[in-house]
Amino acid sequence: MQRSIKAGGKSERNRQVSFEVMDVKQITVLVENKVGALADVCEKLGNVGINLEAISAQGENDHGVIRIITTDERSAMNTLQKAGYRAILGDVIIFKVNDAPGELAKAVKRIARTGVNIECIYLLSKGSGVAEFALKSSDNAAAEKSLKR
Repeated sequence: MQRSIKAGGKSERNRQVSFEVMDVKQITVLVENKVGALADVCEKLGNVGINLEAISAQGENDHGVIRIITTDERSAMNTLQKAGYRAILGDVIIFKVNDAPGELAKAVKRIARTGVNIECIYLLSKGSGVAEFALKSSDNAAAEKSLKR
């Protein structure tokens, strides 16, 4: 469900800051941090026709975390679990901000003021003066509400 939200404050350019917020599912895949782990996950999904809408991956020491957004999370979860991966389905919010210096800071500061911890955030796209982010927090409902103010 997509909603357009007008937030309080003005930007440096004296225009109203606009946040659009949408709830979606994210798959978190826990992998061994080794050469080819990301390629294997992507190949498994591609082989069954699953298209990725967004992906983020990071490795630290011996483990890695891959975050995926797709339009077919049920099939993606089944595919990954059958392949032996630990895959966790969770909620994230997608929000858009004006693509200008300081605009993301305004959004995450609103969330911080509510005492909500941001667990992960990544850029999904930029264009036409808008930047779109995926965010998972300790309380997505409160984070979303803070962007509505």
